[in-house]
Amino acid sequence: MRKTVGIVGLCGVLAGCGQLALTPSPNPATSDGQTRPQARPESAQIQRRPPATARTEEQFDTTTVAERAAASAPVVASAEQDLGVTIVSLGNPAQPGFWLETPLVSAPAKGRVLYPATGESVQVDLIPISDGGSRMSLPAMRLLEVPLTDLAEVQVFSGG
Repeated sequence: MRKTVGIVGLCGVLAGCGQLALTPSPNPATSDGQTRPQARPESAQIQRRPPATARTEEQFDTTTVAERAAASAPVVASAEQDLGVTIVSLGNPAQPGFWLETPLVSAPAKGRVLYPATGESVQVDLIPISDGGSRMSLPAMRLLEVPLTDLAEVQVFSGG
């Protein structure tokens, strides 16, 4: 009886394999049949997660000095569109990068956030959400000098 159940179970698993959708390899083969790695786009950032033991804002902020400098670089204002004002709170501190989850956009976009209280601005990835207020990444809030426990009013721009 035990062998019968094992064989029946194995047949069921193998029968399900025929329904798998096969997708092409992400690394296409060259003319000699070997697979080659694909280069990353230059704009791709390596997203480093904070360590599981992170407890302070410095430990959660995994951005480099170069990434912070790039995010705070000046933007050509004429190429931007003013999306409006929103109230932000701290988003998931374990999610790396410079981003703003906001209902002010309906599709992912590049943008900039200005914090009038300090006059600081930061370039961010704008991520659409439909629920309530906006949430900002820890590194973006630190560059803007927004107190992490505050609900702060910021100006949001797309493009640039």
